[in-house]
Amino acid sequence: MAMHAYQKFYLDDAQQNLGTMFDYALRVLNYDGDQFFLYFIQSDIARKFEHANPKYIAGMSGIDLCENVLTKVGKAITPVSSTVINQGPEFWLGWIMAYYQWYSGLHFSDLQEYGLVPSVILSRYILHEADLSKFVDVANKIILANKNASPTHLKQIRLSRGMTQTELASQSGVSLRMIQLYEQRQNDINKASGKSISDLARTLCCNFYEIMEIDLEE
Repeated sequence: MAMHAYQKFYLDDAQQNLGTMFDYALRVLNYDGDQFFLYFIQSDIARKFEHANPKYIAGMSGIDLCENVLTKVGKAITPVSSTVINQGPEFWLGWIMAYYQWYSGLHFSDLQEYGLVPSVILSRYILHEADLSKFVDVANKIILANKNASPTHLKQIRLSRGMTQTELASQSGVSLRMIQLYEQRQNDINKASGKSISDLARTLCCNFYEIMEIDLEE
């Protein structure tokens, strides 16, 4: 099972803040959910949030969090005289997203890459009364389906470097057959030897974790 993103002690604050942030951004400021989620990631606040940076988890309100995101991506902030947070679908979106990110240990950018975006989550609002495990099961299926339909991280990075499989094998010392099996998902690169992963990462000029795949195994 994947490690949780941070200690459970922070989870309630994280869920409340992300719920408030999305409610304010979508319902009050009328941002599109998928677009605002992209801003959240681009602002780098998502990365700090998923590492339980106390400034963003508990050191500011969800409204302040929203305004910080908008400021960092260069968007004007619309003054709002008074705001009442509504714990409806938009709040649940952020609340359940914070839970799933914590539970799975994935990055918010992973959720974006593999299709677990606000519009998809909101379409499952019927799950707001279900046990949290029900949403986790649904979210895992969405992410795994999209992951399996996408090139592996190894292949994406190799192609971005303009390298063939043969060139990568020659320069890294990892056999061509193993590289093919990793890219075809017939062998799990997460279970490769540390030396093989390090050799591939060194040759591709990236960090070893960039060529590994998400892990949702229980």
